[in-house]
Amino acid sequence: MKNPWTKKNPFMSMWLSGANSIVGAARGRATAEAKRQTSKAMNQSARQIAGFWTGSWMAPPPKKRRRR
Repeated sequence: MKNPWTKKNPFMSMWLSGANSIVGAARGRATAEAKRQTSKAMNQSARQIAGFWTGSWMAPPPKKRRRR
């Protein structure tokens, strides 16, 4: 007699395929967002380092006021 637990279940297969596609799309979006945040942080830190070494950390010159 065959074991019913080893028999293929088409409904389970369809459900798992759908779940796998949804999880794959979510994982792709999450990794893309993580890459965007990483590159944003790297660019911001590079800008801060360059600003420090070029002297932009000093107070900016006062703005000229327009006469009316």
